[in-house]
Amino acid sequence: MSNRTTLTEFLLLGFSEVRELQILHVVVFLVLYLAALKGNLLIVTAMALNRHLHTPLYFFLINLSILDIGTISVTVPKSMANSLMNTRSISYAGCVTQVFFLIFFVGTDFFLLTIMAYDRYVAICQPLHYERVMNRGACVHMAASAWASGVLYAALHTGNTFAVSFCRGNKVDQFFCDIPQLLKLTCSDSYLTETWLIIFSFSLLLSCFILIIVSYVQIISTVLRIPSEQGRHKAFSTCLPHLTVLSLLVCTAWFAYLKPLSSTTSWLDLVVAVFYSVLPPVMNPIIYSMRNKEIKASLRKLTGWRLFTKD
Repeated sequence: MSNRTTLTEFLLLGFSEVRELQILHVVVFLVLYLAALKGNLLIVTAMALNRHLHTPLYFFLINLSILDIGTISVTVPKSMANSLMNTRSISYAGCVTQVFFLIFFVGTDFFLLTIMAYDRYVAICQPLHYERVMNRGACVHMAASAWASGVLYAALHTGNTFAVSFCRGNKVDQFFCDIPQLLKLTCSDSYLTETWLIIFSFSLLLSCFILIIVSYVQIISTVLRIPSEQGRHKAFSTCLPHLTVLSLLVCTAWFAYLKPLSSTTSWLDLVVAVFYSVLPPVMNPIIYSMRNKEIKASLRKLTGWRLFTKD
């Protein structure tokens, strides 16, 4: 209780003290934020209105788009507001909220990507059983399990992080409240629980990642045996976006959380944080639709604009 009463706010990392650069930061982040909102809302609307896209694959993509909107909304608006008002502060409750929802959205995203790997495995390796295994009820239960697991995962991490004493000041070396940077502010003996929890969590996520890799090894092996070149192309076109999104999220997030903590501010930390918290929500709608003719056709019909000149 003493920790919560004495520490009322944290100071986030500012991108610059120069006013012109602060305005540039706001403009860049605003463009990225609006692009993410527009892209993901278009994906959700296009899939929801097109009955041909009411399949398990696109049902999970809608969930991912909703998660992407949540992920970028947790960090970017507060960062822009701080630059506009020339401040770095965030309340204790605001920091707790950022940590919880960021872990919740990113964790749920990863769980859903694991489910999507299983979906692609059943669709390509066991097509005769696909409708039975991936029926509507099963898909809803899988998605609900992913969201519920994300809540528990976030609550566990948030509770452990803010149960410790912050005895090394309140300056967070990141533009949002990030667990590795918060751990740098804790006492030497009080952060061990959360550190071991992070190690356990990544062991769990590594197990999911191995399951994804094994699924795709089986998928690639099956696809290479398809005699039709068109069939192989169609199978790969549904898997490649998923692998691209997964690689972007996993590589940046794992680097941010598993690399050794530094006592000094690192611009590499800042760049990596932007890569895993800002860029994926912006890039994912492009990745989903780039090689998917059904999504492109639905987007054209929805917007009345030819988004891509070549199929």
